[in-house]
Amino acid sequence: MPVKADLFQSPDYFEVDALFTEEHRMIRDAVRAYVKKEITPVIEKYAQQGAFPEHIVKQLGALGCFGPTIPVQYGGGGLDYISYGLMMQELERGDSGVRSTASVQGSLVMFPIFAYGSEEQKQRFLPPLASGEWLGCFGLTEPDHGSDPSSMTTRFEEEGDHIILNGAKMWISNAPFAQVAVVWAKDPAGIVYGIIVERGMEGFSTPATHNKWSLRASATGELVFDNVRIPKTNILPGVQGMKGPLSCLNKARFGIAWGVIGAAMDCYDTALRYAKERSQFGKPIAAFQLQQKKLAEMITEITKAQLLNWRLGVLMNEGKASAQQVSMAKRNSCAVATQICRDARQILGGMGITGEYPVMRHMMNLESVITYEGTHDIHLLITGMDITGINAFK
Repeated sequence: MPVKADLFQSPDYFEVDALFTEEHRMIRDAVRAYVKKEITPVIEKYAQQGAFPEHIVKQLGALGCFGPTIPVQYGGGGLDYISYGLMMQELERGDSGVRSTASVQGSLVMFPIFAYGSEEQKQRFLPPLASGEWLGCFGLTEPDHGSDPSSMTTRFEEEGDHIILNGAKMWISNAPFAQVAVVWAKDPAGIVYGIIVERGMEGFSTPATHNKWSLRASATGELVFDNVRIPKTNILPGVQGMKGPLSCLNKARFGIAWGVIGAAMDCYDTALRYAKERSQFGKPIAAFQLQQKKLAEMITEITKAQLLNWRLGVLMNEGKASAQQVSMAKRNSCAVATQICRDARQILGGMGITGEYPVMRHMMNLESVITYEGTHDIHLLITGMDITGINAFK
């Protein structure tokens, strides 16, 4: 497949750039340059082949995209949440699977080890995860328990200085290539704990998920535990119950809220350029009212999401953001990005389904992103419960 020049220009209709510090802009521009050089030239090939570009793992580590908010002493970047959000925005502009690789590593693997791990666990696991020497994954979702993770059936029993883990997790990003997995399981009393499971432990396998129409350049798999014997020193000592995994998801959802707007920006920029160049009935299709309507609505929704995400980033930095606010931003951004991708595909007509343009790939990816780490409808009910005080889940 011939490589097309990456002509992306980031839309900024309300001068949102002025809200960022010079450091924020430098970080964003560095990741944007990386995506233009290393991701967009190859990502269509990997997506068409349904293959994971494994070589990017160490590149992302070197760029500082793994655990950017983790303190420097553990290999992280020591950056704020707006920096993290901008990184995810630029990576997902390249591809949702690339952003997933980074956000899983930082928010779902490194964060729980940093927040709830022992000092020995932090020193042992965080530096190689930050550098990209190791890839990690997060085991919460099960074949029969998605939106209701508290009903998980993965369990462990104690055996001296070890535990014996049994069960399975499904739809796990990074699983086939991961050296470590942060897995959530119940003890005999039904209390949830986080456990660091390492590749090579007998009875632990990570079969890959095949035949995906979405996130085709991302590695997805299962985690299977068949009497896996794990030292008790691999249990995260700092948390019990669902607070552990849900706090991780809160950080990851923040990254998604920013990330998917990167995909939306890419589709808008592609559609705008195409509409100006494509001529029908003697003039560019950008001159027709219906195409202008689509483009105007795209930039309006992108701008609103940019401002919502920026404000959420400020609240995260101040320690004031609620899980419900993160939930709203994740849902809004995913809904906005999905619609923008669909409208962009319409503007491109038949060309919109080809790999010559990124739109169809983004569309397919977002069909997963709008579902994982809390579905569109579940996040709606989280907001509903927050504003009414009434739980609609039970």
